[in-house]
Amino acid sequence: MSPTTTSFLRLASLLGAPCLLVACASTTPQLDAAFGNAVREARMAQTLNPKASENTDPVLGIDGKAGASAQQRYQESFQAPPKTFEIINIGGAITGQ
Repeated sequence: MSPTTTSFLRLASLLGAPCLLVACASTTPQLDAAFGNAVREARMAQTLNPKASENTDPVLGIDGKAGASAQQRYQESFQAPPKTFEIINIGGAITGQ
């Protein structure tokens, strides 16, 4: 190789190496810094009283017997959920066996 070609290749590699290294730089630090902010802001906007768990006063308006009955019905609804629809046959027969 001629000296001009060698010097040109040397110069090109010296200028090209930083360009290639810049392409490998990560942009995720900027993205990671804001990760989850939208969810946190939506949760805060939808929370009526953030300190509600600190209130230890008993609930008014329902007695123990009614509350126990409601809890029992709630638990039973997961064992056998109520029917939500029925098949209605209008104008024809459902066939197939």
